[in-house]
Amino acid sequence: MNPVLSHTLRDLQRNILAGLITAGPLFVTWLVFSFVLGALAKAGLPLVELLEAIFPGDRLSQPWLQSGLAILLTLVVLYVLGRVTSLVIGRQALNVFETLLERLPFVAKVYTSVRQLIDSMMAKKDSGQRVVLIDFPIAGQKSIGFQTRTILDSTTGQELIAVLLPNAINPTSAFLQLVPADRVTDTDLTMEQAMSMLMTGGAVAPDAIRLTERIAGADGLDGIAAAARLTPPL
Repeated sequence: MNPVLSHTLRDLQRNILAGLITAGPLFVTWLVFSFVLGALAKAGLPLVELLEAIFPGDRLSQPWLQSGLAILLTLVVLYVLGRVTSLVIGRQALNVFETLLERLPFVAKVYTSVRQLIDSMMAKKDSGQRVVLIDFPIAGQKSIGFQTRTILDSTTGQELIAVLLPNAINPTSAFLQLVPADRVTDTDLTMEQAMSMLMTGGAVAPDAIRLTERIAGADGLDGIAAAARLTPPL
């Protein structure tokens, strides 16, 4: 191949790849914001149509104005809803509404599951939600997981940890593992750091991570080795 052509192709490939690396995060961010804004606009569109019926004219007929007003109205409704539910009367009304939903078989299951999921995601650190490591898929290979709750084995009384293991790159799918508490390794990772590692396949990660449990009072490699000996294999 002609050296000049080969150099041109390599330069073209290198610049295109650099462009993809630069535009990739911006494109993903644009997709996320487009989805969120589109959902807000779609939710608030009935309110805009109601205003258009109350105040007829050409002022609300512009698509861009309808979308912007729909997003604004949706945010206002969400703010008012959150403000009301933070009050005692609002919480009581919400409890009554949830009680009515629980009487609807299919709706109750969906609403309750989503509600518990959101409460779990919004839980504070002192509520038991934390980032952990477990041996998965085989012993010796650590996977990042999120502890969702602690339960007991009804036969032995052993403490079990429910650990959600999101897939890297695509964390919308995951494995749910019930693991004995002594096989779970606590980490010093925050939820944000763990999600960044998962979304980027480990490319974005802290410089150091606690991978091995250390026995209290033990120092150096002896403490790490002691922790490894005390952890039974899967």
